[in-house]
Amino acid sequence: MRVTRLVVRGFRSYAAADVRLGPALTVVSGRNGAGKTNLLEALYFACTGRSCRTANEREVLRFGADVARLELHAHDGRDGHEVTVGFRPGEKLMRVDGASVERLTESAGRPLVSVFLPDRLELVTGAPALRRAHLDQLVAALWPARAATRRAYTAALAQRNALLAGIRAGRAGRGSLAAWDAELARHGVVLMADRATAVAAVSGRFAAHAEALGLEDGPTIGYRPRSSAPDAAALAAELAERTEGDLERGFTGHGPHRDDLAFRRAGRDLRAYGSRGQQRLGLLALLLAEREALAETRGAPPLLLLDDVMSELDGDRRARLVAVLRAGGQCVVTTTDLAHVPGAADEDVVRLEVADGEVRETRVPRAVAA
Repeated sequence: MRVTRLVVRGFRSYAAADVRLGPALTVVSGRNGAGKTNLLEALYFACTGRSCRTANEREVLRFGADVARLELHAHDGRDGHEVTVGFRPGEKLMRVDGASVERLTESAGRPLVSVFLPDRLELVTGAPALRRAHLDQLVAALWPARAATRRAYTAALAQRNALLAGIRAGRAGRGSLAAWDAELARHGVVLMADRATAVAAVSGRFAAHAEALGLEDGPTIGYRPRSSAPDAAALAAELAERTEGDLERGFTGHGPHRDDLAFRRAGRDLRAYGSRGQQRLGLLALLLAEREALAETRGAPPLLLLDDVMSELDGDRRARLVAVLRAGGQCVVTTTDLAHVPGAADEDVVRLEVADGEVRETRVPRAVAA
């Protein structure tokens, strides 16, 4: 699935824009603050129905605009597809090929997408909840039917927590607690298995990409489940053993909702002991690894959006990265300087320039990227 065109109305700094992407590498250039990141966000929003930068989606509306609209065109090699997202505060309408959908991420007619933003370093440095959410998104992208497991686990967890609160307040008895332990455990062991399988699919690729980009000394990623239970009965037993502590806290303190994903280098946690540059390389290596795993599992790599990724890489590593990007799949890279992107002047590269809220295609002398 390749994105061919994006039409934007009332989104961030864009009153209106009509952008055509290349089949492989598209380079977006412009000064700082010109709106390059806004364009990547618009592509991500059109593919997923949500922002990759903010939880407050009111922020995506252009100042003075009442509604934002994104229209994305894609082609899967046989058929064309159209995804539209209309957004105003309190209301969001999403369609795929003319049919309304509740979740874009579960629609087969929309392009897969992955994004690197400097702000996304929180995936490495932030709270475990961010990494769990990312891991569950990877599971859903690799195997769309398995997305339901996470929702079922979340629903069962909410019910068990509500029961704990009721028991603690004297409004409920303990009679049904065992049943909710069993229900939570039933979905929990499947969720843990899905997460472990997803990490196994990317771990080797992550190590290879991380070292190629300059993150040396044995970089690894690993799944860190809170429970080591081999089956649902064992997980239910672990929950039962912790009932008194859960009642004291008022919520469930054990289970897959406490899992984590560990980034390591030289045996040390990259979150605590890595430099900002090393953390950026770790995040980039993860996205490249996921891209390959998705290409293998789903038959096509996701659209990869890379914001200002070249600025902290030396010339050799920029060349390595561009070679990987051009080896297969579609990618959009932003930069303030075209000379930072090896091969930017090649004929098969689409070059876009962002300035004053407008996007236009440009031609660049070959000497720029020599």
